Amino acid sequence: MPIPSRAELIDHLVRTRIAGDVATPRENNLSHFRKLANGDRRYWFGLELDDRWTDEQDVLAVMAERCGVVDDPRHRTGQDTIDPALTVDALDRMATVLRKAVEDRQRVLFATGHPGGLLDVHRRIAAAVRAAGCEIMVIPPGLRADEGYVFQFCDVAMLERGATLWHTHSPEPMAAILDGLARDGRALPDLVVADHGWAGCAGQRGIDAMGFADCNDPALFIAEAEGTLAVTVPLDDHVVDPRYYDPLTAYVIDAAGLTAQP
Repeated sequence: MPIPSRAELIDHLVRTRIAGDVATPRENNLSHFRKLANGDRRYWFGLELDDRWTDEQDVLAVMAERCGVVDDPRHRTGQDTIDPALTVDALDRMATVLRKAVEDRQRVLFATGHPGGLLDVHRRIAAAVRAAGCEIMVIPPGLRADEGYVFQFCDVAMLERGATLWHTHSPEPMAAILDGLARDGRALPDLVVADHGWAGCAGQRGIDAMGFADCNDPALFIAEAEGTLAVTVPLDDHVVDPRYYDPLTAYVIDAAGLTAQP
């Protein structure tokens, strides 16, 4: 696929609603910001935020700065946004981290709680990183979490329940992987590329981590602001056609100096 320029990618993100005027409504965003501030750990994504983020307005300020949601606290209903320029800026930062991982021949673990949208994004980046000489970590067999199985497909760890790839923001599958590696006496990953609770758990445990996150998922943006995560990429994480993510994936692979694989 042709590599889009920055301007072409921004136009594509807005046209497909990966960024710009996204599908997630303002009411949902503010509800999630409030729940995080009120200490609901389901919205902490495995991070330990303690009492540092108890004001919903502080959460909104971070999300406006790092994701591009509307910064006016009086805007309570209707449309909300992701700034596509911030998405591309984050992809550039992600590319820098990936380039260093290749230079250092790091062990890299890929995982997703959004297999319906982001599986192929992770798969294609993993394939490019592997081809450049990194070790893509193989997770221990037989791991269980959240009443399901943690398994790996196309170099990407996911949660499976009832023969179905499961959408989950839980940190427990990543905790199962890291605990399983330690139990087997194996080295932990040098870098985790994931999303949501999978990325949050890795970052909280001191592993270099990057994650994709939607505008109603403030925890990873806070984690980047605090330095717990290296990069958080703002985007709608489940648009109507997962092929819409292909130009984004091609862009970050090329920016990292990698070669796309079949």
